[in-house]
Amino acid sequence: MLIEKWHELGPFTIFDVETTGFSPVQNRIIEIAAVRIELDGTQSYFSSLVNPSMTIPYKITQITKISNMMIKDAPIFADVGNKFTDFARGTTLVAHNARFDLAFLQESLARTGLQPWQGKTLDSLTLAKQTFQNLPSYKLQDLRILLNLKHKDENNAHRALDDAKLTTSLVEKIFTALLEREK
Repeated sequence: MLIEKWHELGPFTIFDVETTGFSPVQNRIIEIAAVRIELDGTQSYFSSLVNPSMTIPYKITQITKISNMMIKDAPIFADVGNKFTDFARGTTLVAHNARFDLAFLQESLARTGLQPWQGKTLDSLTLAKQTFQNLPSYKLQDLRILLNLKHKDENNAHRALDDAKLTTSLVEKIFTALLEREK
């Protein structure tokens, strides 16, 4: 099979989480979002705020712009987790610095008695380092500038859906470059 477009390598679910901190055991997801890309290139979206059943630290609100008021009436992860895994079923999960996002996803699924993710995963950070060597930074927002990624609203950095969309542009750039090298 000749692969001509990057999405034909999929299907993919490119996701991101925002959290109350950096420890998957002690902290919680406050937002989860994803872009699902089918083999024909069509995209669908998943996005949900999550009530972490704990207070969001002020410094996290400063970064994410997600306040305690915003998540007050949001569903808890137990109500969101299955919807997310159903959305991603049959695809390869992709995240930028996947170890972080996947650790939170797996810990949250286990904590709430839901089945862990058992599908394939890819890390766009690792792929970017392998594909575009010697860049000064591989932070997602820096790659947006360095690689001139398509992105509508940089003011929503550190919001899950916006970061998932930006990661989708990065994955497209990576796989397109790799396919070009194969020609």
